[in-house]
Amino acid sequence: MRLIDFINAGGSITWILVAMNILGLSLIFWRMVVLREFKKKLSSEAAELANELKSEFKTKNLITHMDLVKDGISRRVHELEVGMTSIKVVATTAPLLGLLGTVVGIYEAFQVISAKGLSDPGQFASGISYALITTIVGLIVAIPHYIAHNYLSGELDSLEFKMEKQISPLLQAE
Repeated sequence: MRLIDFINAGGSITWILVAMNILGLSLIFWRMVVLREFKKKLSSEAAELANELKSEFKTKNLITHMDLVKDGISRRVHELEVGMTSIKVVATTAPLLGLLGTVVGIYEAFQVISAKGLSDPGQFASGISYALITTIVGLIVAIPHYIAHNYLSGELDSLEFKMEKQISPLLQAE
């Protein structure tokens, strides 16, 4: 069976999953490129943030300094999180859509049985086939998005920690 035939056999739910997959994979690759570029300029980003914070430090106490550093780093990392929610939505809704396709396919199979009995197993089998295809595609879409979301979240946490380590000496220099 060709891929296009496989997708068509899964009906509209499978096409929705294919569209979600294309969107989600695009976001994943975009986020990976953005993170790679940010890692390359991490030192300069830390220095830039340190310079911004030094002017605010003059009128604040030590506890406020620490809060300002955390807030500044959080703002920078938050800018890198754009698209992460969409990746998570794809990861969580794809298996649900697959399950919806499973229920629809089994429902169609039982409709055939109630209308015609088991005299034509081919029609019964098409509903089961629909159910299995949507389940397979839902999982194929969800698994890599789930993995990518967790990986990217870990990378963002790591960047936040690295930035904090780099900015501390810059702020203590004065």
